[in-house]
Amino acid sequence: MNKRKALLLMITALFLLTTVLAGCTQSASSPETDKNSSKTNTSNTDKEPSNEKPADIWEFGSSELNFSAFTHYSWQDFPEKMEDVPLWKYLKENKKVNITPILASGNNDQLVATMMADNKLPDLMYGDRNHRDFLKLIKAGKLVALDDYMEKYPNLKKWLSSDAADLLRSSDGKLYQFPNYYTKTPNGSAGYVVNKKIYKELGSPPLETMDDLYSYLVKVKEKYGEEVVPFDPERALDAQGIGMLYTGHQENAFYRSLNSNTLAVIDYDNNKLVSLFTDPTFRESQKFVSKLYREKLINQDMFTTTREQVHARVMTGKVAIFAGASPMAVSSRADASLSKEDPDAGYFVTWPFHKAGLDKNKVFPGSYDELGWNVTVITTAAKEPEKIFAFLDWMTGPEGMATTYYGPEGLYWNGLDENDQPIFTDAYDAVKVSEFESGNDRVIITANAGYIDPVKVKYESDKPFEKKGWSTRYQESITWKTHNNHTALGTNLTPDAGTELADVSVNIIDVYQQALSASGTAKSDEDVDKILDKAEADAVALGYNELLEWRTEQWLKNKELLGME
Repeated sequence: MNKRKALLLMITALFLLTTVLAGCTQSASSPETDKNSSKTNTSNTDKEPSNEKPADIWEFGSSELNFSAFTHYSWQDFPEKMEDVPLWKYLKENKKVNITPILASGNNDQLVATMMADNKLPDLMYGDRNHRDFLKLIKAGKLVALDDYMEKYPNLKKWLSSDAADLLRSSDGKLYQFPNYYTKTPNGSAGYVVNKKIYKELGSPPLETMDDLYSYLVKVKEKYGEEVVPFDPERALDAQGIGMLYTGHQENAFYRSLNSNTLAVIDYDNNKLVSLFTDPTFRESQKFVSKLYREKLINQDMFTTTREQVHARVMTGKVAIFAGASPMAVSSRADASLSKEDPDAGYFVTWPFHKAGLDKNKVFPGSYDELGWNVTVITTAAKEPEKIFAFLDWMTGPEGMATTYYGPEGLYWNGLDENDQPIFTDAYDAVKVSEFESGNDRVIITANAGYIDPVKVKYESDKPFEKKGWSTRYQESITWKTHNNHTALGTNLTPDAGTELADVSVNIIDVYQQALSASGTAKSDEDVDKILDKAEADAVALGYNELLEWRTEQWLKNKELLGME
């Protein structure tokens, strides 16, 4: 009896040991287990990466990293030399990084077409995640999938929510794009920047409604003539500054509706996306824009002027009101420069203008996306794609973000606290710190807004308003409060390259851009209606209704995935 009992106990013990070992093996290796558990996390910071690093992980900065880089935006190039911006200078001198920029000088589309045709792509590309060239490269197998690297390196996996990552995946289920300015909380910098000295010289009148804006611009023109541009909208051809005016004519309107990869407004009664061209609010706002144009209250070259020309006027104080989707960097530099010579000079950000009768707290001149604004991709031309990913992952993590926004460790910050936030030193200088952000503006390609925004507020939370850094001051008090979430409206609404709908989308973008500039410079309100009527007819003939139906399906899927239904 005792021998039998002992034998049973031994068998039981072996069975239990086998079960435990099997369970350990499954939990350590099963991607489905990890994936399902991460789906329950709603906070970016809930996901804790393992402390155990893979044996073959490459430590950023341990050896040389050389790659070529190209920005796919016609309004900017990467710096010609790494020494031209603080972050890249630091990377070259301290992290063994050598970046060779490929410059297009405004001919980005043509250069990319040539590079694709010749199969001579840059190692890294940065631009709009919905750009048709990126979609073509994915379809052609010319981009590197990032999924395996994301599992090895900790930061993107920790900070990008699983829902957002799923939205960012291509139709083949793989992740090719590394997001920029991704977040789970409201952020953004779109706003109206006011010339402080001009405002004071004109008696500091109220600036709240669209009527106030119009009256103020009239006064600017009367007093300063051609010496000052009354209203200067940045990148009007992309509907930036004038798109903000659109959102001021209706409560809860989406700035994203005017994006060339959306071109739709929400019909809440029928839960679908409908035409922008027939939208009464869009027509009303374009009539306001054309009125400003006819009376020379807005930049007369707004649809052809370059970003650099607008920024030059801001820097020299030749603008009364500057409007843009991301005006903080140049406005901060301009404020610091102008106020050094004249304490009364500089800029401030005003609460968004709204049509009289609307609730000002329901007007959003900009909108934010949980996936951010743009993306970085690694092409198959890269000899060391994993090292490039490791660099991007470092940059989007605490050390990289602190270095980008506050300079190299040891001056204004020294080490990270228990929350991985920089520990600021007594030498911290808000004005000089803001110069790092503005100086690095062109190369901030993987910003982690969910991390850096709370850090910005942390050090200066107890300071009086006027003692805070210029950008932090107005982001915290105005712009972060006046952006709505457009993630569902701004994601996966661009048809795959090579499809019939992709061609429809490209053709309708051409119709839109022509109508936007023509209606914005129209000779009368009646002409605005005629121009937009023709645009609607042309778009419908090209397949606009079919595109809107498809986009409605995508939008509804996005809402369901984001838990917005």
